[in-house]
Amino acid sequence: MTTPDQQERGSEVSDVPQRAHGLGTSPEPEPDVEFRSVDDQLAMVLDAAVRPRPVRVAISEAQGLLCAEEVVAEHALPGFDQAAIDGYAVRSVDVRDADGENPVELPVVGEIQAGSRQPRRLQPGQAVRVATGAPLPTLADAVVPTEYTNDHPAVVSVSRSVPSAAYVRRTGEDVQIGDVAVRKGDIIGAAQVGLLAAVGRSKVLVYPRPRVSIISIGDELVDVDRTPGIGQVYDVNSYALAAAAKDAGAEVNRVGIAPSGGHRLKEVVEGRLLMSEVVVVAGGTSGSAGDDVVSTLRDLGQIDVTRVAMHPGSLQGFGKLGPDAVPTFLVPGNPMSALVAFEVFIRPLIRSARGTRNPHRRVISARLLSPITSTRGRKGYLRGQLLRDESNGEYLVQPLGTSGTHLLASLAEANCLITVGEMQTEITVGEQVRVAFLAQRG
Repeated sequence: MTTPDQQERGSEVSDVPQRAHGLGTSPEPEPDVEFRSVDDQLAMVLDAAVRPRPVRVAISEAQGLLCAEEVVAEHALPGFDQAAIDGYAVRSVDVRDADGENPVELPVVGEIQAGSRQPRRLQPGQAVRVATGAPLPTLADAVVPTEYTNDHPAVVSVSRSVPSAAYVRRTGEDVQIGDVAVRKGDIIGAAQVGLLAAVGRSKVLVYPRPRVSIISIGDELVDVDRTPGIGQVYDVNSYALAAAAKDAGAEVNRVGIAPSGGHRLKEVVEGRLLMSEVVVVAGGTSGSAGDDVVSTLRDLGQIDVTRVAMHPGSLQGFGKLGPDAVPTFLVPGNPMSALVAFEVFIRPLIRSARGTRNPHRRVISARLLSPITSTRGRKGYLRGQLLRDESNGEYLVQPLGTSGTHLLASLAEANCLITVGEMQTEITVGEQVRVAFLAQRG
């Protein structure tokens, strides 16, 4: 068995232990707490997606972006009849009777290289040697490949006939004047960049990458270039979430650590709202500090904290702040919970803002290799390692970690998220589960 990214390398996967992996510590959700479903929360989030205003960029900077205009060709491609192969430009009627036993001989009256701007005219019964990409002389309607001839520089002997238009790229064969070369809504890849260049476009109107600002909150946090004191920990969230946002296709600004409340936090967030399509605040969802954060942010617009029926990352906030109603997230300070919340809600929002037709990860069905327990009433997201049985192509998945949501190392080893339904409390070995691909490593 191999992971999908190990198949090409031929790595062997050892047998995996058969132990239970938990998604929750209690069999039932809190009876006095109202939960919002994942689907309802996601629908609300995606409804708030803001697509950046289109900008005109050089085609060399457009790769991976969404085209914001219909690019209409003002020039035909190719712009002239040209040889598709090295050989001899001829009139097809002059070689129609050529064969191996009765070759046709034609005087060679010149040679044309690719890029030649010197016009030539072919007379009946003549041939002109041409290179691939060279313009055809007037009256020529076909090219005889070199291998069909004796390749003589003065009088060429043609041993096989060719029909009209053989080995010729006709004017406008790829694109006619007035054709749409690249459509609005297309993702610009290498082929589209090449096509834009081929029709003479040096710039194109695109939707830029959504700008995402990542802010961490917590009096216990220090940046990674400092040594933590007693009770202090490194700021993991701003780095991890910034990397996740970049992977999702955003232009990311990692603000770093901000004060947890009051005028200074308001200033930081207010400044980022002016230059962002998405703002993510990590660590402002619980306790008195969370209350201060929410109170401060409500001065900038509508934002609410709710419990989503999921685990981990249940307690989170979402709203639209500032004059442009910028989607703003409050995610847990626990890095594992924050990354799961990002995968479920923020990544689809970024992909939607980019114009991606399907903003969600690819989801497949896989057979479980270890048992799973979960909390009734909440959708569970458990990191796992996706494998593939090379003998039959079946997908298999091994859960990683234990019931602890703080185990960031296991997420680093994961290449998928296992989704457990709200009403499932136990899944046994061999059952099928839904699995979402994470980014491939290596």
